[in-house]
Amino acid sequence: MSPAQRIANRLEELARCTDDPLPRLTRTFLSPAMRRAHDVVGVWMSEAGLAVHVDAIGNLVGRRDPTVSSPGRKTLLLGSHLDTVRDAGRFDGALGVILGIECAAALRDRALPFALEVLGFSDEEGVRFQGTYLGSRVIAGTFEPQLLDLRDVEGVTLADAICAWGSAPSALAAEARSPEEIVGYLEVHIEQGPVLEKHRLPVGMVTAIAGQSRARVTFHGMAGHAGTVPMSSRRDALCAAAEFVLTVERLAQDTHGLVATVGQITATPGASNVIPGMVELSLDVRHQNDALCKSANDTLRTAGTLIARRRGLAYEFDTVQESNAVPCDTRLQDVLKEAIRAQGLAVCELPSGAGHDAVALAALCPVAMLFVRCRGGVSHHPDEFASDEDIAVALDVLVQAVERLAQDRG
Repeated sequence: MSPAQRIANRLEELARCTDDPLPRLTRTFLSPAMRRAHDVVGVWMSEAGLAVHVDAIGNLVGRRDPTVSSPGRKTLLLGSHLDTVRDAGRFDGALGVILGIECAAALRDRALPFALEVLGFSDEEGVRFQGTYLGSRVIAGTFEPQLLDLRDVEGVTLADAICAWGSAPSALAAEARSPEEIVGYLEVHIEQGPVLEKHRLPVGMVTAIAGQSRARVTFHGMAGHAGTVPMSSRRDALCAAAEFVLTVERLAQDTHGLVATVGQITATPGASNVIPGMVELSLDVRHQNDALCKSANDTLRTAGTLIARRRGLAYEFDTVQESNAVPCDTRLQDVLKEAIRAQGLAVCELPSGAGHDAVALAALCPVAMLFVRCRGGVSHHPDEFASDEDIAVALDVLVQAVERLAQDRG
């Protein structure tokens, strides 16, 4: 069996670690499915010669110590995330983790002047607590204590979830790495867009990752009987939310490069014959220009205030997460370019509109990303797909990139 076929088989096996009935794949932060994924992926890490442990925030870590004496005993990080969106595809996140393991296996007999770690981050998508990069932020040392107060839809706080997992919030700070210890971070991910397919290239190099903001928006009105409250007297929270959603769409359509999404809406009390008294919705805003991203958020915050005031509602706009645009490291980009060209391929440079754990780790160390062509540019969907042939190219590029870094430091 070729390495690419093994990776494809492992992606299928990992997709069976789900909190939803098969074939639907949903694997969220610190869930039972995440624990099963750790058991499965941990075995693969051990088979690749890595020492395995799970850290205090639920990141799965496989480590190989340096085999060549070098100053500082630094560590090169590889990986991606093991959590998924709801009703996910099997490639997003998981491909980067499994490719990292296969890279470590390929280099098992290669002397390296740095330690090699493959990381399966516990929360990149932010599905459970609406706070992205929880796993990688702990590693980067940027995890903020107030995040422990976040609640999921069941009302469970992040702090309580960590305790229920068998860890302790007080242990998180000790997981932070020092910049002096890290060579850099390389992440492989499906493109989640159509550019590589358009250029007929199996892989491409990421130049930068767009900035992102997530918010929780709430409209408080008054519930009432759907048959007896006159239209002129209603304080319908869902109608206000609908107006806000369309305002989000219009702003994004009118602002070049801006994308904005309301992907989650909860109406209370949620009965067909009751006027919605409260609506909570999510807001995701992204742009590669940080100033434009902030301006869009400010505009939407004000728009929500005006909508609520006009309709006689109370209104809350709570920012859950913000991250600036992240440029990829020049030296690591050069290493990836050399490795791509060594495959006889042209180098396609492209930005990422999606967020990745590399965003959080950029606060710790140099980061770079390799994109793998995905069919139709589809992602966050069961139909997402990358071919065995493209995965094989990505593996060769990643292995060569690590070898080139080893040569530089040897």
